[in-house]
Amino acid sequence: MPEALNLLEDLIRKAKAAGADAADAVLFDSASLSLSQRLGKPEKLERSESGDLGLRVFVGQRQAIVSSTDRSARALEELVERAIAMARVVPEDQYAGLADPDQLARDWPDLDTCDPEEPAADALIEQARIAEEAAMAVPGVTNSEGADAGWSRSVVCIAASNGFAGSYSVSRRSLSASVLAGTGTGMERDYDFDSKVYGGDLRSPEAIGREAGERAVRRLNPRKVKTQRVPVVYDPRASRGLLGHLTGAISGPSVARGTSFLKDRMGQRIFAEGISIVDDPFVRRGLRSRPFDAEGVAVQKRTIIEDGVLTTWLLDLRSARQLGLSTTGHASRGTSGPPGPSPSNVYLAAGRRSRDELIADIDQGLYVVELMGMGVNGVTGDYSRGASGFWIENGTITHPVSELTVAGNLKDMFLNMEPASDLELRFGMDAPTIRIEGMTIAGT
Repeated sequence: MPEALNLLEDLIRKAKAAGADAADAVLFDSASLSLSQRLGKPEKLERSESGDLGLRVFVGQRQAIVSSTDRSARALEELVERAIAMARVVPEDQYAGLADPDQLARDWPDLDTCDPEEPAADALIEQARIAEEAAMAVPGVTNSEGADAGWSRSVVCIAASNGFAGSYSVSRRSLSASVLAGTGTGMERDYDFDSKVYGGDLRSPEAIGREAGERAVRRLNPRKVKTQRVPVVYDPRASRGLLGHLTGAISGPSVARGTSFLKDRMGQRIFAEGISIVDDPFVRRGLRSRPFDAEGVAVQKRTIIEDGVLTTWLLDLRSARQLGLSTTGHASRGTSGPPGPSPSNVYLAAGRRSRDELIADIDQGLYVVELMGMGVNGVTGDYSRGASGFWIENGTITHPVSELTVAGNLKDMFLNMEPASDLELRFGMDAPTIRIEGMTIAGT
């Protein structure tokens, strides 16, 4: 990584010598290995390696970004020339610019975000085989959509003319299985998967396969329900999507443009009392952990919802300047575009009641295990998504249901939300089982 940082710092020096007032550069070196198999036969085995870098230059308040996969001396000279030429003709952006020196990360902890071990292809093949066989062994499973195993590793390097230079590595291991239960028009599909920084932290292939098969069998013979208003309980596999709607609504650019349904709610209660939602970039081996953001800014753990109250936006430098605020260290970027804010590890803190206690007093309700479609209006908060799951009767999860829509408004949903006590930190955006009162179920 020192060699990569030296390359970026040399590129920045060349940009300044060519007429840039300021510049920054990012570099990604990546490798990946992926395997897919179905019914015991490999369908795909791929390995790829890539290297990409991007240069951003500022001429006054004008900025331009160029990227390249060619790191030869001549190619980098042309990269600088193109960037400077572009920056001189684009419109000014009064909010563009690098971080001030006092905003930069100066030191950071080792977050253990990279597994040094690269798995052999045979190891991935064996994991996929075991997962698929375990799924197919579940009584009632009749076919397979396949099993997938994967590994990736990336090196991230960032340097800027304001004095920042930093790098870190990240790795991912993943395993999934998807199977079908039943026959003919009564077939149902389900899946299970896991993803971790370290391969040794993955759930066992047997457990992933068995869970995929059992989930598919449980969904056999679904019934339809009538349109009504009932409590809706989100399984953790579905509930974490609600956090995605929140982080999108508090993203700085959406707030600055006035296109968020939460644009005027800073400092106000938008969740029930006792609700806390945390953004933590320092989770060891976390899937979204990072020692600094994509602008070299220091990051910190933040409680974005504290006792139900919205405490912060997610800001990069540009959106912070638009709003007259300071960046929150949430910048993320690739090599061919400007930074934009994105969350790190986000989780909804666990509640006091167990999942069963959350359901116990529901006479009629819906337990959602899967959502379809993207029917969420970020401007108004209106929410309408296809769903499938199980019906709740007299406090018990009973028969499967399908072909229905769950509808409401996120403002009301957030205020009427209760989390269960079963939080697990698994995917970088996590929530426990969640109960929401008074939602509309559109069925037959």
